[in-house]
Amino acid sequence: MLKGKRVIVTGASTGIGEQMAYHLARMGAHVLVTARTEAKLQQVNGKLGTHTCTHKHGKANLTSQVVERCRALGAGSARLVSGSMEDMATTRQLVEVAEAELGGLDMLILNHVGKSYFNYFDGDVGHVQKLLNINFLSYVAMTVSALPMLKRSGGSIVVVSSMAGKVGFPFTVPYSATKFALDGFFSSLRQEFSIQSVNVSITLCILGFIDTESAMRAAADVLLMSPAPKEECALEIIKGGTLRQREVYYRYASTKLPLLLRDWAAELLDLLVRQRYRPERLRAA
Repeated sequence: MLKGKRVIVTGASTGIGEQMAYHLARMGAHVLVTARTEAKLQQVNGKLGTHTCTHKHGKANLTSQVVERCRALGAGSARLVSGSMEDMATTRQLVEVAEAELGGLDMLILNHVGKSYFNYFDGDVGHVQKLLNINFLSYVAMTVSALPMLKRSGGSIVVVSSMAGKVGFPFTVPYSATKFALDGFFSSLRQEFSIQSVNVSITLCILGFIDTESAMRAAADVLLMSPAPKEECALEIIKGGTLRQREVYYRYASTKLPLLLRDWAAELLDLLVRQRYRPERLRAA
């Protein structure tokens, strides 16, 4: 179903985004990936590639490891745009590249996330604002920019969120605020699409603890639960978006089932959540 489809994947230098890019490549999609991790993206040997790799300063022709592997796995084509998602010009540039080089867009996968801390809230309002810019406002900006192309193709928007955007989790206050914002914006937008008969699907992905490098480094010693594999998680996200599902829960038992308690036994759910943590193992701020 995805062979020949034109897909943007943000936050694709590592973790779930990188794995989604590889799955899409195996399916024969045209993949446009974005990332800010320059060291990971550039080839170790510095070879120049034939694809366009546009940076926020306009430089081109730097091959990436992710793009090279996508091409080797069978992608219809693979391109890279790198830059900070805090810069709204990068979000516009992404969409411009998709229109100019791919001729349109069939699926927009919003996956990037700003760096935050896993600890008690430190009262830094500036950090919350910065995270909102990256984790929320850039998602809105990219959606607005890509919507004309998605309407023409009858495409899909896939929003990677978290259980922290459905339930209050400790030690993730700034991050959780941005994920709740995503739920509110895209769930409301879905309603308006339905009223206006807009043929663009919105899939919200609710993820639990995944074995990405950043999550393991931050929380593995504190959480009393086993992480789920990022490769399988990435595939479930793609399946949900392709099938135009309203929401994807991964893993289902540890995400969807606890939410059944949210409205009927909120205090019990809060207690169960707190029991999953070992706060004495938090790293000193």
